[in-house]
Amino acid sequence: MIRTERNVMTQIQKAGLTRRSLLRTSALAAVGTLAAPSILRAQSSEIVIGCAGSHTAWMEQIVVPHMKEAIGADILFEGTKSSVNLEKMASNKDAPYLSVVQMDDPVMIQAVEADLLTPITPDAVPNMTDLRADAVHMDGMWCNYVQPWAGVAYNTDYAEGVPSWEALWAPENAGQVIIPSLQNTEGMWTMFVAAMLGSGKPFSEAQYEVDAAFAKLEELKPNLLSVYTTMSQAFNLLEQGEISMLAGNFSSYTLPRKAEGVPVDLAAPKEGIFAMPSGICLVKGGPNPELAQAYVNEMLGETMQAAIADFASSVPANTTVKAGAVIPDGVPIYSPDWAFVAENRRAWIERFDKLMAL
Repeated sequence: MIRTERNVMTQIQKAGLTRRSLLRTSALAAVGTLAAPSILRAQSSEIVIGCAGSHTAWMEQIVVPHMKEAIGADILFEGTKSSVNLEKMASNKDAPYLSVVQMDDPVMIQAVEADLLTPITPDAVPNMTDLRADAVHMDGMWCNYVQPWAGVAYNTDYAEGVPSWEALWAPENAGQVIIPSLQNTEGMWTMFVAAMLGSGKPFSEAQYEVDAAFAKLEELKPNLLSVYTTMSQAFNLLEQGEISMLAGNFSSYTLPRKAEGVPVDLAAPKEGIFAMPSGICLVKGGPNPELAQAYVNEMLGETMQAAIADFASSVPANTTVKAGAVIPDGVPIYSPDWAFVAENRRAWIERFDKLMAL
């Protein structure tokens, strides 16, 4: 668990938020407090948020100080994989300590099936009415708040680009590739690409060709340095030039590092890229439910949507916001059948771990 306390206004200004936008948001929060004084007066101001470890930078620099200023919340966040967040919710179902969880869509489906979530409603979270229709799932059980795109990260000192996913399999790249485990949601992209390349079918059909996917993945083993479950460690090897390509990485991680001068970039191979689902949900029975709803409302609102989308090079879900990542032109963007993934993921992980052991 990470507890973060910073100079609020300094960090907000670094994140590109204006005093005017903060005052507007704070005024709205004040109205909400007057209407429902239990939010800040009768309950603790602390809420615990489960999120991805790769989100640490913008959670610390943008979200934590904004939530303190806008709704008076002291945010504690736990950064880990979506599957671990799901385990935490399930193991603490009778006495939840997480109030909000930010995790990937396929794991959200499992959380709904396990009765771990409470619906997000426009009455409690009015900003959800500004979201794209495809960003609200299962009658509000969760919403997508930003959507990075995923391709192939590469070291620009060793490559000029990655025009095709086939490059991962090219003999000249032996020992120069790392891919994610299927325990990580981004690991699914390499599996789906393997299905497309192995079956020769379009993505809409190939995503169901599981045997073809695993056969093609086996052919990739000579080119692998390793398979990761902790993305930051693998990305460090890419930055240092120990590998040339990192499969399935996403805009919200690679492009900010590129902007900082690190010799990396994100390729959009000609076969297509993937929409990386980033969802937010309310934990059923979680502490401080009114404050949790206020947090979600802020995350879906104009100020946070613009700040996060710009910082993380992601596409905002709020239709009133014009910010964030530019999706590469002329490249197909795929989103898989997440219900099919959720139904089969455990078996795929076991099969993958046995096949890809190095």
